[in-house]
Amino acid sequence: MHIIITRPKEDSISLIEKLKQSGHSATHLPLIKIEKLETKKINLENYKAVIFTSSNAVKFMNIEKFNLKIKCFCVGSATEFAAKKAGFINTQSSEGSVDSLIELIIRTQENKSEKLLYLSSEFISKDLDQDLINQGFSVDRISNYTSLPIKEIDETVLKFLKIKPPDVFFIYSVKSAKNLFNLINKYSLLNLVTQSNLMCISEKVLLELKQIEWKKVFIFTPGEEEFILNKIK
Repeated sequence: MHIIITRPKEDSISLIEKLKQSGHSATHLPLIKIEKLETKKINLENYKAVIFTSSNAVKFMNIEKFNLKIKCFCVGSATEFAAKKAGFINTQSSEGSVDSLIELIIRTQENKSEKLLYLSSEFISKDLDQDLINQGFSVDRISNYTSLPIKEIDETVLKFLKIKPPDVFFIYSVKSAKNLFNLINKYSLLNLVTQSNLMCISEKVLLELKQIEWKKVFIFTPGEEEFILNKIK
């Protein structure tokens, strides 16, 4: 199958390689670019745990005092790997979705009064911090990066898409979905993508692309991309 991966490059390299090793053709079509946001220095000694839902949040940390043993909750193995690489040694991963990460925190963080730090994008598809606050936890959220739409498709990629139409698009955020819709209209790709299967990270993301008559649509959990391909016939 010809599979389109739309995450920024640093988040896509490993998956693209795995797909190619499995015999698929994988094309990188980034829909957003990541930029750092300036934040005040953070003293991790003020917190009992830190939460990451993206490796970008790890990458753009602005830490003044760094307790390597602080509990570190990560949304999946890629984010956990980035956290370990940054020096965290007490990490736990939910291996997938934000919902499963919330469940992990609720299950393992016994003292709800201990303050947690959530480092995140400016734009998030689910209010993890608010969900935890509603469960009685104390959470500070700091946004240390943002995402901007990529407004052009590389000419070489565009030509390849027309020669070999995609079988699958993987979409990871609402902002990516909105930008894909804009690019489809800009480059008159509607007839091309209606023969493609759409894989979205949530119903909220899918909603942005429901105007298009895709071949089939699926909801998936990051880390399960290779397995969900088996559902396509």
